[in-house]
Amino acid sequence: MQKPPQPQDFALKETSPNIGAGSVTGDKLSCTYDLVEQMQYLYVRVVKAKDLPAKDVTGSCDPYVEVKLGNYKGVTRHFEKKSNPEWNQVFAFSKDRLQASFLEAVVKDKDVVLDDFMGRVIFDLIDIPKRIPPDSPLAPQWYRLEDRKGVKVKGELMLAVWMGTQADEAFPDAWHSDAATVGPEGVNNIRSKVYLSPKLWYVRVNVIEAQDLLPNDKSRYPEVFVKVMHGNQVLRTRISQSKSINPMWNEDLMFVAAEPFEEPLFLTVEDRVGSGKDEILGKCVIALQNVQRRLDHKPVNTRWFNLEKHMIIDGEQKKDIKFASRIHLRICLDGGYHVLDESTHYSSDLRPTAKQLWKSSIGILEVGVLSAVGLMPMKTKDGRGTTDAYCVAKYGQKWVRTRTIVDSFNPKWNEQYIWEVFDPCTVITMGVFDNGHIHGGDKGGKDSKIGKVRIRLSTLEADRVYTHSYPLLVLHPSGVKKTGEIQLAVRFTCSSLINMLHMYSHPLLPKMHYIHPLSVIQLDSLRHQAMQIVSMRLSRAEPPLRKEVVEYMLDVDSHMWSMRRSKANFFRIMGVLSGLIAVGKWLDQICNWKNPLTTILIHVLYIILVLYPELILPTIFLYLFLIGIWNFRWRPRHPPHMDTRLSHADAAHPDERDEEFDTFPTSRPSDIVRMRYDRLRSIAGRVQTVVGDLATQGERFQSLLSWRDPRATTLFVTFCLIAAIVLYVTPFQVVALLAGIYVLRHPRFRHKLPSAPLNFFRRLPARSDSML
Repeated sequence: MQKPPQPQDFALKETSPNIGAGSVTGDKLSCTYDLVEQMQYLYVRVVKAKDLPAKDVTGSCDPYVEVKLGNYKGVTRHFEKKSNPEWNQVFAFSKDRLQASFLEAVVKDKDVVLDDFMGRVIFDLIDIPKRIPPDSPLAPQWYRLEDRKGVKVKGELMLAVWMGTQADEAFPDAWHSDAATVGPEGVNNIRSKVYLSPKLWYVRVNVIEAQDLLPNDKSRYPEVFVKVMHGNQVLRTRISQSKSINPMWNEDLMFVAAEPFEEPLFLTVEDRVGSGKDEILGKCVIALQNVQRRLDHKPVNTRWFNLEKHMIIDGEQKKDIKFASRIHLRICLDGGYHVLDESTHYSSDLRPTAKQLWKSSIGILEVGVLSAVGLMPMKTKDGRGTTDAYCVAKYGQKWVRTRTIVDSFNPKWNEQYIWEVFDPCTVITMGVFDNGHIHGGDKGGKDSKIGKVRIRLSTLEADRVYTHSYPLLVLHPSGVKKTGEIQLAVRFTCSSLINMLHMYSHPLLPKMHYIHPLSVIQLDSLRHQAMQIVSMRLSRAEPPLRKEVVEYMLDVDSHMWSMRRSKANFFRIMGVLSGLIAVGKWLDQICNWKNPLTTILIHVLYIILVLYPELILPTIFLYLFLIGIWNFRWRPRHPPHMDTRLSHADAAHPDERDEEFDTFPTSRPSDIVRMRYDRLRSIAGRVQTVVGDLATQGERFQSLLSWRDPRATTLFVTFCLIAAIVLYVTPFQVVALLAGIYVLRHPRFRHKLPSAPLNFFRRLPARSDSML
């Protein structure tokens, strides 16, 4: 079934950016920055000053340096009462916006009313040297200060001035002329940064038994359970079946923890004394730093832990006294699992937690984040729409964030990043966001999402540079919107083809997931906890990668109910089954002699395969080989991208979209919730009918030999006996030949009523009559 084409506006476009991509042409150097367009910058490193003249009545000065280039002006921080200050700050001026022929570095003295001029150094732009990495950084030099007339005055300034590109190591921490409007408090929020996800572990707590518990009420059998807390994760065992002071559980509880381990495990043994009323019988605290780490399925040693009794004296005073109660536990950090912190459908990393189990990398992934075009205004400033865009990319444990381009609908980043690849069947995710924290004080603001792109590495050819413009699509309650396009250059380089091909025979997840599998409910809960830990840790970095950004990149809400997604998944299933349906229709045409020549050829082929059964499997595999070779001509030339038709984003009803954006629990009025509930009931009713029909067919198969219908079973058993005798004395090839000719018989030998076997099957009893 051919899928209708994407609307042109939402389609992927191939581009031809002016990048090096491994070649040396003119001044374009083959280096690590060959997937981005080179951007020229004038760099000024202000290191320090000495022997500055005193300006105040106190005989000292409060110096700072002002670096001016045309209308652009960068300022260092100032020092109180210091004549030999050290700044070591870098300023970068974009060559595209140079508006002057000379650069001026002015040393000034901070004053209450008007800052005093102390001296300056002037450079002619023609004389400034060019630096190309990997050359060593340009050594700064001392320059004597001059007054406004060019006369040498007291004081010297140490500077380094050079022309370079964004490949320069000074680039990430430099003050940029592009962001001249950003105040000092907002500069940190616009810089590019590389982050690492915290190292996540599964913590397995096997609660075995407790001994010598002391319940307050000795007259009743205690109903004891264990509650374990780690951070905001709380799990309980079931109430012990052995209702005594020595209860047993032997239950596994699983948690997610991140290095460095900041929070211990809090364990309490509690007695259910009444409805909603639990009494603490003992507690203990276990530091994760001391817990044994295991790499395989071999059990670790068990340990007894003393329980502390929690006593309340005089209603308010509390004290802990140690006593004889103990609890028997087996606790370990499971390093053989991969802690899932993103959706399993597009994971970027599948390695186990323990580094000892990592295999060697199979290649590298390089991504050049070039630019974006046609971005929508995301906020209003001074009465006009504006966007301060930055890009985030996530692959494996490494997150990268480009610098923020201030007030531009067509930002150019031209930043290149590299990742090690350990599995080709992984996905890199890139998102574009609007920076809502540039002006520092806006603490309550959020970084708005502009769009997201996913690229599966296994769909990329090795060593080919893909340069495409990807549509940035966001689903709003009002419908799907294109918020712009992002231009990327992507290259996947394979270090060993044999190793990469060998990876396709390996299990997708580490072996512990198959030896000791976790339940689907456990995995879903642990994934949610892992996402919360990752977003919390990254939001504490500097500059922070904010919670809303991390959650959007990790698809936190992908498991939530959505009518649109359900329809999309249904049509995906129909698309998969369409091939089988097409084969069924073709066979029906063959059986009904729609094209007599084709039917005769099928007869001949069938007879040959029956007479020479050793040709059946070779024929099937040869046919699949020829189809694959034939389809090679139409193989996809471009990486996949977000598809609005596949997602049913453009055909969703407004109420369905509103339901998708509803909070959990719902915040909509009761009449809308009632309508949606009734709609969900009607859909569930249809699903229920289909499931019931499937169950009925299965039960009819079971009733063939169950004697539920004695006459039907008698007929079937008799038929089986006769068939066994006939098939024993008749060669199999004769039976197959006669059966095939009967199925392919001419329509004049057919009638439209159902066949006798089908009629017999439909008359068999099912258990549906016994259902209430």
